[in-house]
Amino acid sequence: MTVSEAAEQVGLTTYTLRWYEQEGLVEPVGRDSAGRRRYTQQDLDWLILLTRLRRTGMPVRDMRRYAELAREGDSTLAARRRIFEAHRDRVLARISELEEDLKVLNYKIEVYGKMEQEPC
Repeated sequence: MTVSEAAEQVGLTTYTLRWYEQEGLVEPVGRDSAGRRRYTQQDLDWLILLTRLRRTGMPVRDMRRYAELAREGDSTLAARRRIFEAHRDRVLARISELEEDLKVLNYKIEVYGKMEQEPC
């Protein structure tokens, strides 16, 4: 898959995809005989994981550390699990905050709905 095809598949811009490579989040991608990047399904799976981590708010430094550990192999499984557990805790806290925010929105929507129905 080309850079643009891979970017489209995972929902990134080609610029962001290249930036991920420069930041060390993605291992160097294979190239064809003309020197163009060619992405495999394994590359796409890794990119999908990275985009989900980023979408859930994982800092790039943590993503980079995770990528470094993953490249080191199975001896780093416990450290990688700890990174994910800490991130999960942050995600759950954020979900809780959003649920509280949603309650306020729903309340205001209900109040405004009632006010619209009342005669002036």
